[in-house]
Amino acid sequence: MSTKDAYKQKIEAELELVKAHLDVLKAKAKSATADMRISYSKEIETIENNYAIVQLKLSELGKAGEGAWEHLKKDIENSWNSLRAYAKKIPDNINEIKKDLK
Repeated sequence: MSTKDAYKQKIEAELELVKAHLDVLKAKAKSATADMRISYSKEIETIENNYAIVQLKLSELGKAGEGAWEHLKKDIENSWNSLRAYAKKIPDNINEIKKDLK
């Protein structure tokens, strides 16, 4: 397995974890009050947008040749770090949503 393939698989596995967190957030949004659903939808939209960016960059990586993928790696890292940081804050964001609505 090439370094590029291993790197791509690593990011894809991490994206699966983010997707699981996103699914939990969506489930909570379904059972929330109307005001909470609006706030949840903002969180969900932000995560989905960042998720889509990382997936797009991974798609570009898959098409890149073995020698040319290194320049894409930095872009992917930046996008992934942004998504990961936001996804880690999901529980905090949910608590903030609840505080704001009280």
